[in-house]
Amino acid sequence: MDLVYRDLRRLAAYCLVSERQAQTLQATALVHETYLRLASLRGFDWKGRGQFISVVTQIMRRVLVDHARARRAAKRDPALFEASASLGSHPLDVLAVDEALTEMLRLYPRCGKIVELRFFGDLDFKEIAEVLDISIATVERDWRFSRAWLQERITRS
Repeated sequence: MDLVYRDLRRLAAYCLVSERQAQTLQATALVHETYLRLASLRGFDWKGRGQFISVVTQIMRRVLVDHARARRAAKRDPALFEASASLGSHPLDVLAVDEALTEMLRLYPRCGKIVELRFFGDLDFKEIAEVLDISIATVERDWRFSRAWLQERITRS
């Protein structure tokens, strides 16, 4: 459990670094929500750390998206919107990333999985290649394509 918690905490901190500065979800809350969802996967046959990280990245993505949707729904006060918009930086919009990534997973499943593992799982190319059982060169090539594709989709919306 100690090893799992450390991995979850590291992944949560990594996921939240690129979030909006006004983010209200803390790493500990993300870890706890992820753990609760993981615990509901009874009878799951874990095949190793790679599969664990793969599943955790999907769960964390869902938690972040659910949280962002709830915040957006609650944010109907124009003053709150202006305050968050005036922060001056270009923070990551989790919902825009989720929408683009969902489309990518539909059109280019392997590329979408690579993005999930890299972006939400903080895995390096070698680890991703092991998880997906493909070559490192393929991961690198798909990553370059995925970054360009996602950037175009996100800036277009």
